[in-house]
Amino acid sequence: MELGGPQGITLNLMTQIERQPRWVGIPVRVFAFTFLLTLLSFAVALLISILGTIIYSQIEHVAPNLVFAYKHIAFPIALMVGAAVLMVSLVLEIRSYRQNKILAAIERTATLNH
Repeated sequence: MELGGPQGITLNLMTQIERQPRWVGIPVRVFAFTFLLTLLSFAVALLISILGTIIYSQIEHVAPNLVFAYKHIAFPIALMVGAAVLMVSLVLEIRSYRQNKILAAIERTATLNH
């Protein structure tokens, strides 16, 4: 289907141009996903460490040291999970980008050959 555009671009070719994968979104998605999962892991680790600290203080009959739960348990766990999520999500996003780029090129050549 031809459109009477100034460049004489067909509608099919215009949709192909819009489907091109863009690398600009990769860092945004990676850092947003990393931030959210790091925050979630910190919250879960903090909850479990506070519960463990309270149980320990009840068993040993001492005052609960919640600063220990923050500094020495939840924060290091969140850092490790954040680093792992950053690496894994970066690898997955780059792999997905490359795959989509190749598929778009295959689709574009198949469309132009018909």
